[in-house]
Amino acid sequence: MGELERRAKLAGRTAAVVGGATGIGAAVTQALAASGVDVALCDIRADAVPAAADAVRASGRRAIGVAGDACDGAVLERFYDEIAAGFGSLDILVNVAGGTVRKAFMSMTAQDVDSDLRRNFGYVVDSIRRAVPLMRRTGRGGAIVNFTTIEAHRGAAGFAVYAGAKAGLANLTRSLAVELGGEGIRVNALAPDTTPSQGNADAIPEPVRSRMASLPPDVMQKALGMYVPLKSPPLPENLADGVLFLVSDLARCVTGTTLHVDGGTMAASGFLEWPFGEGHLPVAAPQSARRLFQTDVQDD
Repeated sequence: MGELERRAKLAGRTAAVVGGATGIGAAVTQALAASGVDVALCDIRADAVPAAADAVRASGRRAIGVAGDACDGAVLERFYDEIAAGFGSLDILVNVAGGTVRKAFMSMTAQDVDSDLRRNFGYVVDSIRRAVPLMRRTGRGGAIVNFTTIEAHRGAAGFAVYAGAKAGLANLTRSLAVELGGEGIRVNALAPDTTPSQGNADAIPEPVRSRMASLPPDVMQKALGMYVPLKSPPLPENLADGVLFLVSDLARCVTGTTLHVDGGTMAASGFLEWPFGEGHLPVAAPQSARRLFQTDVQDD
């Protein structure tokens, strides 16, 4: 065992990952299993659950797999009942599941609003309420990570209710960190941005999604490079690394915070690196403005 593994003290712990069979959630599940953690996972994509659970077992760890939508209270109850029966207690909870579809606020139906609130805030409340009693059984506290988003920290036109729900989740995280801290239960959030995943792709409606997919890869990479200071978006495994840190003893004094794993986009907060050597500005620089809008703007 290396020094980092020794100090992290993850081996032998138990975890629940809501949304843990596909995409970012699958990366989290596998990273935990590879670190010696037994993992229970729940996912709406029923066809992916058996393979994800088998991959955990292939790492030599115990696995519990439940297929179903965590927004359904009955599914979530069954998930935690199986954890209680199979693991007996719980050390780690990671609430990954969430999502939305870009839509103007005034075009949203009541069902759209309810769905965004439940998928991005409501089920997390229920998940934590079931997880905490299982963490108390260990007598050594626990670690909870809630997935928020960069949209929780900026005005996200087209994603208003989603962004509001995720902002509420960020503050729920802070509040519970204070409330549960005396029991050694740490509560943190992780905020991604442009990570390539099916969930992020599904958030963009047609025909915008098709137009984005039709861009040559080098053009898309250059566009992302304008937006992401590190020049490429974090991959699911990079987000999983952030989770490993937050749930391990390496972060034993970290609670109530949001870790931005976004390649620097939160730090930039609207400053793009424009092409033609014009540097970082929050608005289009002269050469870029001319090419974008075909105006008579003169260079300084």
